[in-house]
Amino acid sequence: MYMIMFVLDDANKLDKLLENWYEIGIRGVTIVQSTGFFRRQVQRSKLHLTFLIEQISVESEEGNITLFAIVETNRMVEDCLEKTEEIIGNLEGPNTGVFTAWPLSVIKGIPKPNHQGSRE
Repeated sequence: MYMIMFVLDDANKLDKLLENWYEIGIRGVTIVQSTGFFRRQVQRSKLHLTFLIEQISVESEEGNITLFAIVETNRMVEDCLEKTEEIIGNLEGPNTGVFTAWPLSVIKGIPKPNHQGSRE
């Protein structure tokens, strides 16, 4: 089994992305609102500057969405990456996202499929 982690930059693409993941058999996804170090530093700089020039309104940067999913095979990881780039575009481009996956050595609490393919 593998853990997939995807940091999505454009939250407007979340629903379409989840639909595409569902099409390839990914049924469980944990969705977390997140932000990165660079974005946090930019926000802090903007807030500091805003207070210095005494503006009333502060523009807030939107954060990211981080998705976690456990899949059974490396093939599913590859399919997930392909479906992700269908929606997001080439992840090597700016402001797209970060996709990573790694093998899991311990897993507990995930139902295993029985012989008929349904969950126990």
